Amino acid sequence: MLAALLLLAADQASKWWILEGLRLPELRSVPLLAAGPLGLDLTMVWNRGVTFGLLSGEGPLNHVLLALLAAAIAAFLLRWLARAETRPVAVALGAVIGGAIGNVIDRLRFGAVVDFIHAHAWGWSWYVFNVADAAIVCGVAVLIADALLRRPAPG
Repeated sequence: MLAALLLLAADQASKWWILEGLRLPELRSVPLLAAGPLGLDLTMVWNRGVTFGLLSGEGPLNHVLLALLAAAIAAFLLRWLARAETRPVAVALGAVIGGAIGNVIDRLRFGAVVDFIHAHAWGWSWYVFNVADAAIVCGVAVLIADALLRRPAPG
């Protein structure tokens, strides 16, 4: 649960800094790193859909429905967290929960998720994402690795 709270705090603080401190919506994009073909920029995107902008309908309640779906998933994961068998699984679930709640807060506050991290290399550009998205992806990767690699308990 601590991982979820820490991740949620980091996500919301980073979004506050992007919106209020840096005022990225006015700047649109700020290069951070350019090392040959590698680049990392802060680029403002309002994501009205789900992962990678999918389901980005413009209906009046679309953001509320997506927020409710994410909240339901977070509730399911909280139940799983209560039964987590190992620390890595608990931390991974906390990362996913904290990230999901961070994005739910954005949807309810702004009607969209604040995305701002843009990585690119050798002419290839990844989707713009945020701290919550990164935590969700990393958490899911740990959960998949655990499911594939964990040895059954003797007995």
